[in-house]
Amino acid sequence: MSLEDIERRLKALEDVEEIKHLKARYCGYCDDNYDADAIAGLFTEDAVWDGGIRGRADGREEIRRFFVRASQRLPFAIHMVMNPIIEVDGDTAKGSWYLFQACTYAEGDQAVWGSGRYDEEYIRVDGKWMFQNLKLTSFFWTPFDQGWAKARFV
Repeated sequence: MSLEDIERRLKALEDVEEIKHLKARYCGYCDDNYDADAIAGLFTEDAVWDGGIRGRADGREEIRRFFVRASQRLPFAIHMVMNPIIEVDGDTAKGSWYLFQACTYAEGDQAVWGSGRYDEEYIRVDGKWMFQNLKLTSFFWTPFDQGWAKARFV
């Protein structure tokens, strides 16, 4: 294996780690009362955030406005993301993650479990990885005290 091969492989690993950190920052900002400015700063100017049943926002400014209001719907949330599959191709990448989430719906002050899958596209801008597209496909949202076998709703 040549030095160039090793450098290429190392760069790919570093890119994957940087994308994992991007995702961790997104989750952390969401769980910290939806820091709308910080969340929006993770997205490109023309990004799309598609939360499925949660709504859709096109462009960084609309994403920021969406998250300004997010705590009115979900005043508490803990994003636990796992099983990432990240494929890097130069300055672009694709990723998928599974979500398991404990949260509180503001309506009725209801504790809820949720699960879904994130499908994402990333782009490197000025040396920094950013979200280009984020899509959440929900598997279930269910009252905490009933569980997904009895009361699965999406």
